[in-house]
Parts: sequence; C-alpha cells; structure tokens
Amino acid sequence: MEITARELNRATLARQLLLRREPSDVTAAVRRVLALQAQSPVSPYVALWNRVDGFDPGDLDTAFTDRTLVKATLMRITLHAVHADDHRVFREAMQQTLYASRLGYRFAAAGLTPGDAHDLLPDLLAFAEQPRSADELRAWLAARLGAEKTAGAWWGLKAYATLLHVATGGPWSFGARASFVAAPTGPPPTGREAVPQALQALVLRYLAAFGPASVADIAQFGMVPRAPVRQALRVLGDAVEELKGADGTVLFDVPGAPRPPADTPAPPRLLGMWDSVLLAHADRTRVIPEELRRVVIRVNGDVLPTLLVDGRVAGVWRPVEGGVEATAFGELAPGVWDGLAEEARSLTALLARREPRAYSRYEHWWRRLPDGQVRLLPG
Repeated sequence: MEITARELNRATLARQLLLRREPSDVTAAVRRVLALQAQSPVSPYVALWNRVDGFDPGDLDTAFTDRTLVKATLMRITLHAVHADDHRVFREAMQQTLYASRLGYRFAAAGLTPGDAHDLLPDLLAFAEQPRSADELRAWLAARLGAEKTAGAWWGLKAYATLLHVATGGPWSFGARASFVAAPTGPPPTGREAVPQALQALVLRYLAAFGPASVADIAQFGMVPRAPVRQALRVLGDAVEELKGADGTVLFDVPGAPRPPADTPAPPRLLGMWDSVLLAHADRTRVIPEELRRVVIRVNGDVLPTLLVDGRVAGVWRPVEGGVEATAFGELAPGVWDGLAEEARSLTALLARREPRAYSRYEHWWRRLPDGQVRLLPG
C-alpha cells in the first residue's frame, strides 16, 4: 500500500490531536501523544492547550505534583513529560543511548568509569528518595568522589540515573532551579544495550503516536541506533505493517491506526517551542517545509514557537504586549489569519494567568529571522 506525503501529514496530525481538540483528561492525552517535550516548563501546557478541548492548566499542575505525569531525561537525551506508568519502559529503551552519551567522554575525563556509576547509583537513589536540589546531589557526590570529579559525575548521572524532576511551583510547575527525586522503579539497567522488550514497546507506541514512519524516523525520535530498531521491527512481526511512501521509502505502522484522507481539514495552531510533532521524524518535511527548517530549528537546538497552517509550519509567533506577534513566511489567506487570531485570543488568555511573556528569553532569534508578513493578533 502506498501513502502520499499529504496523507502522512494528516495521519500524524490525527494521532497528535492536532486535527481537532479532543475531550480528554491530561494524563490520557499525554499517553495518546506518547510524550511532551519539556525543556521549557511552559511547553507542555501549550502542547496540551493545542490538543485538549477545554484544557485546564490546573489539571496539569496536579498531575505533575502528584507525579501521575513525570518529567525526566528520555528520548533524544532531552526532557520529556510522560505518564508515570511509561517512564520505566521508555528509560529502558533509551539505555544504549544514555549509557554511551552520559557515561562516555566527559564522565571518563573526570576519571570515572561506567562501573563507578553503577556502584554509586543505589546509594545515590536512596539519598534521592526524598526530593533533593541539584546542589544537595552535587554535595553528596563531592563527599564520595572529591570536588575534582563532581562536575563530570553530576553531568553524567543527572541524565543517566533514574531521577525525576520535582514540581517546585511557579507559573508552570517547574522553576529554573531543578530538584530531583528517585523514580520508584529503581536503578537503570547495567548493560550497554537497550532492553529489547522495552525498545519494542517504544517502537509500537511511537508508531501509534507519530506513524507511519521509517526506520530512520523511529531512530531519530529516540536518538537510538538504527540496527536495534530494525531488529525490534523484525521481532514485532505482524504487530506492524509495511507501507510505501511517495518516494519509495518503506514505512511501518500499527494496523488500524488513523489515516485520514489527504483532504481532511487541518485547523491553524500556535505550537509551542520544541513541540514534539516538529522533531519526531528524520524527514521533517512531513510538517516543516525544507526552506523553513533552519529558520525554526536553530543551530543550537532551539525550536521556535510556530504557526501551523494547513498542517505545516508557515511562520513563527511570540507573545508581546497586547497579544501575539505572528510572522508568516508567505502569503496567508484572510480566513487563515482569522483562525490564527482566534487561537491567539485563547492562548493569550492562558498565558495571562501565569506568564504573559512566555519564551521571552529566546527573543534574540527574532533579530535573525528572514523577512515575513508580521501581524499583531490581539489578545
């Protein structure tokens, strides 16, 4: 079976709840979309505002506070918010990547080995059974390793250890000063490889949330090697099916997953920074036109807040006094601007109650944008 580029776009948007806002509690919504990028504390809130009908940010506050949803270093070695029941399997699927990246060169430069890490972890996690600040955890390491090894040890272990970020309040649950607590699932695996069953589970969940997708797409989502992804797909057998993309690429999917027609309407959306739909595929032209990829994904990894028009990135936005400033890198129809203005009124109301100028620390990127059509969308 072949699938067109536009059908791929609509399939992903449907699974990411971006074709229409759906009635859902926040925990169920997060499980449906797999995970929410959480480098910026506001972004999970904007992500769910885009996806959940009648989204109440207080519900997300509660889910983070009671740890029904947890924030941790997972896919692509970045911070994600996931359901607590999913944390262990996602962490086990990421073992190969986190072992190589966090117990590697900087860890070794501090005079430490992976064996040292695994010797430290049980006691470190026992110390972190109660929430601990980063300073407290660094001091704990310094008392055991000496000051000269502490920086490298903490750099590796804060991502490698099964530590969760603790909600500390503030406008978006997590403040600039991170606190950590041990995940209730215990230490991570000790081997160099992902737990095979965990990687298989992540592959299935990824396809359900972002598919159809290629081996390269799956590997990109987790920043995991392609060989174990191929092996996982072989083991999964009939649990996945093969399709052919417009360019002949072999794609995989979960049988029965939504694949709306190519002409399914896609309403305009104001996506937050690092929205997962922009980063979940190796071929990002599914959602981002190639000519805009370097505009919205900066060289240091920052991903700007974007205008999504007819299912694809058409520009960027930022909160300003009086509403939302939208910059479109092409002509938009009057009806599209009307739809974006309606979204901006709703988003401005969400931000006004907490942080009206969210993302302001990233505004230096606006000095480097190409020319575009700029409009103030009143709040």
